Amino acid sequence: MKPQAVIPCTILLFLVSLASCSKKTQPSATTSTEINKQSGGSVMALPPCIIYKTKKDYFYYVPVALSDDKNRITSYPDVTDIRKQGEAVLPRPLSGGYLLDNRGIGPDVAFLSITYDAYQALTKTPSADDLFQQLLDKDPLLEMYQCGNRHQYNDIVRELNQVIDSGKLSDCKKIK
Repeated sequence: MKPQAVIPCTILLFLVSLASCSKKTQPSATTSTEINKQSGGSVMALPPCIIYKTKKDYFYYVPVALSDDKNRITSYPDVTDIRKQGEAVLPRPLSGGYLLDNRGIGPDVAFLSITYDAYQALTKTPSADDLFQQLLDKDPLLEMYQCGNRHQYNDIVRELNQVIDSGKLSDCKKIK
C-alpha cells in the first residue's frame, strides 16, 4: 500500500466512526424480543406472565402494591394508567378460577374498594394515604405463579389454560 493511501483511509474510517457514534436515533417499534433475536444477547426486561387466584372476587377492583409490613401503599396507578386503548386493563379469566394479570401486580398486591370505571372517572389521582383508607383486603391472594414471560406465548389465554388444565402449574415459578 502506498503511504499516500493510508491518510485518506484513516480519515474515512474516523469520519465513519464519528458519524456512527454521534448519531442518536429513537428506537423503532421493534419489540425487545426482536432486539434480543437480532443482537443475540439477552434482554432482562421482558414482561412477566403472572397468573393468580384471589380469596374473593376482586376482578373489577383496582390493584395497588403494599409495603412488606402492609402498612402503606408503595405503588398505585395514575387515573390515566388504568385504560389501554380506551378499555380498562382488567385481568383475563383463565381456567380453574385463575386470572392473567394485565396491570403488573406482584405478591404485595392489595385491592381498593374502587372499581376501574370509578377510578378512571376521578378528576385527579388520590394520594397513597387516601387510597390506603379504601383498601378492601391487604392479603387477597390464594396463589400466584410466574409462567415465563408474555412474549413466549402465541395465544396466551389458550396456552395458559392448557397448562392449568393439564396440572402443569408446577412448571411455573410459584410466587405465593
